[in-house]
Amino acid sequence: MKKKSREVDVIDEKLQILIDDMIETMHKYNGVGLAAVQVGILKRVIVIDLYDDKGPIVMINPVIIKTKGEHEMDEGCLSFPNQFAKVIRPEEVVAEYTNREGKRMRVKAKELLAQAICHEVDHLNGEVFMDKIIPGTLEYIEPENNN
Repeated sequence: MKKKSREVDVIDEKLQILIDDMIETMHKYNGVGLAAVQVGILKRVIVIDLYDDKGPIVMINPVIIKTKGEHEMDEGCLSFPNQFAKVIRPEEVVAEYTNREGKRMRVKAKELLAQAICHEVDHLNGEVFMDKIIPGTLEYIEPENNN
């Protein structure tokens, strides 16, 4: 989980299957984002879904090129189930990436999307949110028993 991911050189059918599997896994666990490294693949691929009318965002080789401001926010991670803490994240980010069709894109993001991009790009760089938590803010939330 703490390994750096490699650039994607070619967008082929194998990568499309990985992307679909990542989206399915993220939705299964009600996640907002997922990095390929979290499913054991060291490729610079992330998926994000804010559960709005836009659907999942696929980012291949994402790079954060600009950040603005910072604020404290609650954060969790599918790699650390039921654990939440406060972290400092930029208020806004500008990121460049390649979409799953191979087109280079740029997004200016704020709020939850900016947080998710930063969180998932951290995974690609071998960092996890536990590395960034504000001391004393880590909480374990007991999962609801659905029996």
